[in-house]
Amino acid sequence: MKEERNLRKVFNQHVKLEEYFTGFSVKSNKPAAVAPQQPPQPANSQNTDIATELSQLCKEVAACQKCVLGSTRTNPVPGEGNPKADLVFVGEGPGADEDAQGRPFVGRSGQLLDKIITNAMGLKRSDVYICNIVKCRPPENREPRPEEIISCLPFLKKQLSLIRPRVIVCLGAPATRTLLNTNKPIGQLRGKFHEFSIDDDSEPVKLMPTFHPSYILRNYSDDNRRKVWEDMKTVMVELGLPVPKK
Repeated sequence: MKEERNLRKVFNQHVKLEEYFTGFSVKSNKPAAVAPQQPPQPANSQNTDIATELSQLCKEVAACQKCVLGSTRTNPVPGEGNPKADLVFVGEGPGADEDAQGRPFVGRSGQLLDKIITNAMGLKRSDVYICNIVKCRPPENREPRPEEIISCLPFLKKQLSLIRPRVIVCLGAPATRTLLNTNKPIGQLRGKFHEFSIDDDSEPVKLMPTFHPSYILRNYSDDNRRKVWEDMKTVMVELGLPVPKK
């Protein structure tokens, strides 16, 4: 009986999450299928060059053995999406589903992220770029260790330097702490933009910390959903996207 109540509670939470983010729909575009580890091939030569470099970076990630994660993974998960995306989502690391498929955010957290991108923001998954601070799954879904992040960080910085997004959204505390080089809790950092320098040759870009989708799934509440939506609205305004009224 207790197990049945718990299952019913989880089911109701997912229904409410679906209704919440669907309720802010701007347009009804569904996520486009994206080939594993391969950014979509654009038409112009500049974008093609970037896509080629990102593809080469994927091969470098696949060959990487700089830390223990290279020997425990099933598949590397470099990232995927638009090579000229204005918006990049950076998460913590691959989970079991991502490790199995070699694609970022394809499990339960990914399903919620898809709803945020498509239903709430009015974009397609193929409009943005999605990646993590580490490209291989930490065993038991633990947080990445400092030495693992240090080993992987050059890959992430290379991705960002190639894509040159206007806005980066950090999903969760590990990604936020890494890119902002801070130990402050994400509750103090979210809700406003921070400056992030991709390299010394470019102007800082805007970085928005927000809660990881897995945190929303574990800590379901109207307040947490509202906070994520407020963060996304701030991002949408910055990108010049229409913000729906509830």
